[in-house]
Amino acid sequence: MRIVLIHYHLRPGGVTQVLFHQATALREAGEEVLILSGESPPLAETWTRIPVAVVPGLQYDRYRPVEIAGPVHRHTSVEKLARSIENAIHSRWPGTGADLVHVHNPLIRKNSLLIGAIKILTEHYPLLLQNHDLAEDFRPDVYFDGEYPANCHYGVINSRDYRFLLEAGLKPEGLHLLPNEVQELSVTPGLPKTWYLYPVRGIRRKNIGEALFLSLFTKLPIAITQPPTTEQDMPIYRRWKKTMEELKLPIEFEAGLESSFADVIGSAEAVITTSVKEGFGFSFLEPWTAGLAVTGRRINYVCTDFEEAGIKLDDLYPVLSIPAEYAEPAKLRKKTAEALIRVYTAFGLSLPPQIHGELDQVFSQDFCDFGIMDEEIQEKTLRLAVQNKTVREQIKKANPFLEALAELKIDSSLVDANRLAVLSAYSRKNILSTILEAYRKTFIPVTQYISRSRLLELYLDPARLSLVGISPPEPPKGAV
Repeated sequence: MRIVLIHYHLRPGGVTQVLFHQATALREAGEEVLILSGESPPLAETWTRIPVAVVPGLQYDRYRPVEIAGPVHRHTSVEKLARSIENAIHSRWPGTGADLVHVHNPLIRKNSLLIGAIKILTEHYPLLLQNHDLAEDFRPDVYFDGEYPANCHYGVINSRDYRFLLEAGLKPEGLHLLPNEVQELSVTPGLPKTWYLYPVRGIRRKNIGEALFLSLFTKLPIAITQPPTTEQDMPIYRRWKKTMEELKLPIEFEAGLESSFADVIGSAEAVITTSVKEGFGFSFLEPWTAGLAVTGRRINYVCTDFEEAGIKLDDLYPVLSIPAEYAEPAKLRKKTAEALIRVYTAFGLSLPPQIHGELDQVFSQDFCDFGIMDEEIQEKTLRLAVQNKTVREQIKKANPFLEALAELKIDSSLVDANRLAVLSAYSRKNILSTILEAYRKTFIPVTQYISRSRLLELYLDPARLSLVGISPPEPPKGAV
């Protein structure tokens, strides 16, 4: 087969890693592959064995050349992007063109022309649109106004998204569950175990405040590997660094900036995660391949997939319960209601009236989950726990896993079993087989479309809202 893989860019990150693994596996299987990207890969040597063609019109809107991005000639620009993609394909395979086009994350409005170009391409190629994220999941800032492409095949990376898209109108024969390949991490052996590792960029949905809170109960410091890469996330990140310094918490920020990842992993006793939202959830799988146990916050919709694959994740907690007297429930309810109104309004919707009753029920409980708070209330709770031992002990009593965290014991047999389960279930062989099966089905035409309104109903569940799981608020002018 002649397969085209498309993404906006090839900068280091989760989707780029997935794209690289897919392309490598397909080439090893004897398939012909061409990657189309909006820009050249920053580490060109990584891509020397995989043909890459640059189509500038695929870049994010803010980077795309003006002559392509001009709003006055939007229709022409969409056609120009589609034509540029086709030209790149025929430059690689003159005369024959491609057999199939596989587009990554096209339903996230990072490039406002791509959806229109895809609709044109559906007339010429079988298309598979693989979604790593969906804007309907509390992300109105990247939501498209128009309809999604109809009568082409779709892919997702977790079973929740698969179920929701089926309920929103797609058919089983036109929707494919495409988990990601997991490769064994490289580890520098023989290093002293100096920290519990949180191997992430410090963006908002990684719930950094909760990692600071857990450091009050761990026997080793917690290391966070990387800073954010966007200015949108920097004010919150800087705030947590300042809080850490003021409270003298055992946290090391940016542990991976001057050390290799193999060294950082080699210095870890275990991996901790406090994230409130993931697409696939590499952080729950990769550490086991390095012989490291994973503990921390559970994300049910991804962890369920992993447990069905034979991976045991018993050391994760679903909530971090804070007594209501310390969580400012009235203020938190007000903030949550305001956030919901902002999100619904941004989607062009009115807040359903029953949601107010649901919020009353949530915030009349004896406890509030630390993970649904915003940074202001998280920080106040953290400061109170640092300054008042009685409060700290009360919180520990309400969360038995904190006691276990303080005396964390590594079960080597569990680590070995999970390592084998991860490397088996998410091996290159298995994932390649799944992708090739999806490709075979993609050649079969399907008549289907996505109900945008139904998809919003499914994702906009107030019970799932975490204030740190939505886009950061705009920083005040002059903020640094």
